[in-house]
Amino acid sequence: MKWFYSFSAVVFIALSACTTSTTSTSSADEKIDSLMALMTLEEKIGQLNLPSAGQFTTGEAESSDIAKKIEQGLVGGLFNIKSVPAIREMQSIAVEKSRLKIPLLFAMDVIHGYESVFPIPLGLSCTWDMELIEKTARMAAQEASADGINLTFSPMVDLSRDARWGRISEGSGEDPFLGSEIARAMVRGYQGDDLTANNTIMSCVKHYALYGASEAGLDYNTVDMSRNRMYNEYFPPYKAAVDAGAGSIMASFNEIDGIPATANKWLLTDVLRTQWGFKGFVVSDYTGVSEMVDHGYGNIQEVSAKALAAGLDMDMVSEGLLNTLAQSLKEGKITEQQINAACRRILEAKFKLGLFDDPYRYCDENRAKNEIFTAENRAFARKVASESFVLLKNQNNLLPLKRTGTIALVGPLADASNQMSGTWSVAARHNESISLLKGLQNAVGNQAKVIYAKGSNLDADSIFEAKATLFGKTLHRDPRPADVIREEAVRIARNADVIVAAVGESAEMSGESSSRTDIGIPETQRDLLKALLKTGKPVVLVLFTGRPLTIKWESENFPAILNVWFGGSEAGDAIADVLFGDVNPSGKLSTTFPQHVGQVPIYYAHKNTGRPLGEGKWFSKFRTNYLDVSNDPVYPFGYGLSYTTFSYSDPKLDKASITLDESITVSVEITNTGNRDGAEVVQLYIRDLVGSVTRPVKELKAFRKITLKAGEKQTVSFTLSKNDLSFYNSDLNFVAEPGDFEVFVGGDSQNVKKTTFTLK
Repeated sequence: MKWFYSFSAVVFIALSACTTSTTSTSSADEKIDSLMALMTLEEKIGQLNLPSAGQFTTGEAESSDIAKKIEQGLVGGLFNIKSVPAIREMQSIAVEKSRLKIPLLFAMDVIHGYESVFPIPLGLSCTWDMELIEKTARMAAQEASADGINLTFSPMVDLSRDARWGRISEGSGEDPFLGSEIARAMVRGYQGDDLTANNTIMSCVKHYALYGASEAGLDYNTVDMSRNRMYNEYFPPYKAAVDAGAGSIMASFNEIDGIPATANKWLLTDVLRTQWGFKGFVVSDYTGVSEMVDHGYGNIQEVSAKALAAGLDMDMVSEGLLNTLAQSLKEGKITEQQINAACRRILEAKFKLGLFDDPYRYCDENRAKNEIFTAENRAFARKVASESFVLLKNQNNLLPLKRTGTIALVGPLADASNQMSGTWSVAARHNESISLLKGLQNAVGNQAKVIYAKGSNLDADSIFEAKATLFGKTLHRDPRPADVIREEAVRIARNADVIVAAVGESAEMSGESSSRTDIGIPETQRDLLKALLKTGKPVVLVLFTGRPLTIKWESENFPAILNVWFGGSEAGDAIADVLFGDVNPSGKLSTTFPQHVGQVPIYYAHKNTGRPLGEGKWFSKFRTNYLDVSNDPVYPFGYGLSYTTFSYSDPKLDKASITLDESITVSVEITNTGNRDGAEVVQLYIRDLVGSVTRPVKELKAFRKITLKAGEKQTVSFTLSKNDLSFYNSDLNFVAEPGDFEVFVGGDSQNVKKTTFTLK
């Protein structure tokens, strides 16, 4: 009966006829009905309000403006507040001082870990390991819930094929199939099997929808595409998250079909609720409601009314709904039924989380002391990071390094612990993260000598560097002339047996509001790399990045390149694990790396034109190609090397043709042909050769990550059925059309072996 203890006497009497079980849907409905019958219009609208709390010191909360609104029943939840004492203090205002004692939601951007930080999501996706990814979300939920959080604005499932867009770092890459698998895994990890358990949190999937296709790679920008493309390519990860049971959805900043997503009824109601059956609540992004004024969609009262009518339930920060809905109701621009529907969805979320049963269920200080940033969690973060790294090049087996001699470590990212967590790591203990310098020193002990010099600043432009090192993530800019800093590094490099160059982006050069027109390594760092090459010493390039970079020159000139993204709390130790061969790299790219920014957007699942360039050709007049570079990427989707090698047999089919009611099995034998144990991601693609609407040249439809000992063989089988062969046609019906299909199996999207079958 805990649920009743938090209510005033009048609420207790009104609800006393209801069953006390919070597990029964009908019981929750009855309780919500009874509660809403007691709520004033103002209190109902208050549930739709999600302000940012900021971070209070204990004792400050009660005197804040937000506290007064909570007492008045004008707040449904808070975000940007952490720690059990601070959250307990705010919750106590809601359940002890407000009229109806309705508990608050407490949300945070728990994106890739909480205090124990995992690789950025783009890096996580390169593990291609759904069990591992689900466990990262599970552990993040464990830590966040121990600190009072019960709602996370994650996962971000926006498909992106434009590396200029900074938030590509926060998603899972360019492919709808891989993105859908990751979306499901993340939702399962956060929410578990029981949302009332105090170590699970509700998932808020973002950004719905199409945000990753912003024009020109410019954040918050317009999106315009056909609905056929939406359904076939960009919608699947959102739908996968909904099908996995995500409790909430965040509307995106961009407009679609000329209507901002935040007030797009077709998007929020027709597709999300009617077609997909979503039952949770929809929240705006930060000031997403008020931003519609600048979109040119109306004044704050008009856009707030339009958002509610479209299906938005909760207003983050703008307080447009809070301050204008009552007036819009009087003027007949909205209905009370619409307000009630939105209020009900917020209350339902609180029931699902068990907050009415115990509003302090996430406020256990013992959990906060014992379950956050533990040695066990950090060890797991280290393992995950090492599996996210992608070995792009390893000429003459320069890697793994030996723990002997002298290793020169140079570069602006070499001794930068506060960069390791990457973007969107709001709860991270940045200065306790392991830098690459520390990781190398830990790895070699007294077996080898590590010498260090910075070598260059992040960028020659101090203003640019300031914009790229926000939120306290400074790189401690060296004020000396660039040639002086560079020569210092060259001097120590000459005395080394091998050079490790830590270069690339800073943590905040990607992420929100970090769009770039030049996606190469900054010129001052390239000057350093050119100087290091001139020493004649072997150079291993350790690449830090939150996006695919244009590294054609680097790929042509450096014998070894390890892409380490931003690996999280334990990045430095994890990088050392791979550099010295304690871990055999197994990451595979989830995005295509272009030669030049002019190729963007570039992705493997493109469609043919009527004048495709012939296979293996660089240029042919009056064909689809560039004058100055080939159509090829530097590194394709699915690519990644290992310290061992794998061979693939020709794929075999169990039948030559199937009907719509049948399935077909594709088998391939994989052999570890090297002398090390290793993991390989076996990838299966299809091509529908003729369709009522044109189909991509390849589409990922299955993958499996396997581990093979040196010399071991394994047969991997995949089963394809009608669903795998279906697509949305011009009428947006999901259909499989009879005809011929090609099947490709290989270690990346380019290096594949092919067979064919027919769908009758």
